[in-house]
Amino acid sequence: MLPGSVVGKFFRLPAAERALFVRAVLTLAAARVTTWALPFNLARRLVVARPRGAVADSFTHEQIGWAIAQAQRLVPLATCLPQALTAESLLHRNGRPAVLRLGVKRPASGKFIAHAWVVSAGRIVVGALPRAEMDEFTPLPPLPSIWPGISSTDTE
Repeated sequence: MLPGSVVGKFFRLPAAERALFVRAVLTLAAARVTTWALPFNLARRLVVARPRGAVADSFTHEQIGWAIAQAQRLVPLATCLPQALTAESLLHRNGRPAVLRLGVKRPASGKFIAHAWVVSAGRIVVGALPRAEMDEFTPLPPLPSIWPGISSTDTE
């Protein structure tokens, strides 16, 4: 794809979706850097936005997932954990519940493999894998909300 066509696609998006995409790129880049450089809890506190009430430009779960999927193409090494932190942040910013989940598995090679995903309103917003692959991960208990007084529970 030619760079001009990428730029053209960007400017053909509605202004609100362009803003969401830019916010996703910036948040994902911040999540990538902080998860690399800082302890996880501190990185999470720095990246995840404090939840808001109803927002005028409230985006759907699908729009947030789309923005993160597009942003990860621009941010090097934006693996599942930075994507999950970005989803948690964007969902909270839009007044939506978000539960960051971590799972682990130990394949025959013996090396632990971890995966992160975010659930909101009973659906996986980012980090979904094919069902058989997801079933291989043993989910750890849901992470508590990082903001006092904000429930991190959600139906899965």
